[in-house]
Amino acid sequence: MVSVSKIELLLVIGVLAVPPAATPPSAEAFAENTVTRNSLFAQSAAQILEREFTRREVSFLLLDVQTGALLASRWDDADQPIPLGSLVKPFTALAYGEEHQFRYPTHICRGGAAGCWRPHGHGEIGITAAIADSCNSYFRMLAAGMTSADVIPSAGRLGLDPPASELSGPDLIGIGNHWLISPLHMAHAYLELNRRRDQTGVREVVAGMAQSARQGTGAEVGRALKRSRALVKTGTAACTHHAHAPGDGFVVALVPAEQPTLLLIVRVHGVPGARAALTAGRMLSRIEE
Repeated sequence: MVSVSKIELLLVIGVLAVPPAATPPSAEAFAENTVTRNSLFAQSAAQILEREFTRREVSFLLLDVQTGALLASRWDDADQPIPLGSLVKPFTALAYGEEHQFRYPTHICRGGAAGCWRPHGHGEIGITAAIADSCNSYFRMLAAGMTSADVIPSAGRLGLDPPASELSGPDLIGIGNHWLISPLHMAHAYLELNRRRDQTGVREVVAGMAQSARQGTGAEVGRALKRSRALVKTGTAACTHHAHAPGDGFVVALVPAEQPTLLLIVRVHGVPGARAALTAGRMLSRIEE
């Protein structure tokens, strides 16, 4: 007969008493749980915006980044094409990049004398800072030799309403209010931009949107967020309200910047894009709480 010591017996009992390791969740189950959490968060965000932001001068669309679904809307005729100002600049930049091996030039912005909104200019500037600061002088230079024919293929791939065939130069960067785009289509184009964020050329544009939220025209969004960062592009365009104003401000913001789950596009009546960013920041900060 084999003799078993007390120590050996205790070890055997201990092993038998240890419960088997839990089977790790499958990748499919993990993804499903993540989607469920994101969906619940998105639904909560939509409810907050629809309940708390009802000012007549503010229009907005909230979209789920993963699915493209429209979660909340307070925007009459969001399918109706309207001028959206500098929100078009990233897409004109991509059209330029496709024809120039995505080698974007640097430029010296001399301010109002060169057609920029900033009187004293931005100085030497590249594509990332030009997106962040929405530098009109840089984009006037970039689009100087461009026509609608140069932009239409890229716009089509990204889901934008194409510019009219006779447009060129400043029209293609949101100056002149002639390129009309549906706000809903613009939102989906930014979703596509985010999906391509690791591609050459797009990477620089997305970096500019991140910089905009930190220190550019979208900085009010960045300042409002306490626990996350954002990707932001602002614009100013002709007012299309019945009660006319000199212009309307627009903001597209995706949060969180590293892996966005929500896209918010906002229009604020009668203010420039940088001021509209203050409203967009307040909206996103309420979602973040």
